[in-house]
Amino acid sequence: MTVQLNHTIVAAHDKETSARFIADVLGLEVRPPYGPFTPVEISNGVTLDYMNEPGDITPQHYAFLVSESEFDTIFTRIQQAGLTYWADPHHTRPGEINHRDGGRGTYFDDPNGHNLEILTRPYGSGG
Repeated sequence: MTVQLNHTIVAAHDKETSARFIADVLGLEVRPPYGPFTPVEISNGVTLDYMNEPGDITPQHYAFLVSESEFDTIFTRIQQAGLTYWADPHHTRPGEINHRDGGRGTYFDDPNGHNLEILTRPYGSGG
């Protein structure tokens, strides 16, 4: 059997708002609700299943591998939305992108404090 990630649950204070946020930034669609979840499907078939969490949310990290042209489009959306972005996961280099492994990457937060990342080259791929 080939093991593949199928879905992950993403805690949110407002699942619809959070799903819409990531869908708008990444250029994806919010799918119809499924039980208590508001899913957003990524192009490789994995879904981010947003679920309301009434208490504190522990921030998670979600990284999205994108093409160079997708990076340009998504990065433009990040800037147009007035989102703060960083070159590093610890948020010490605001207003910058990184060039790890010969690609480009940046980090930004969603409305729940989850640390989101877009990158054009997988870590360790060289360049």
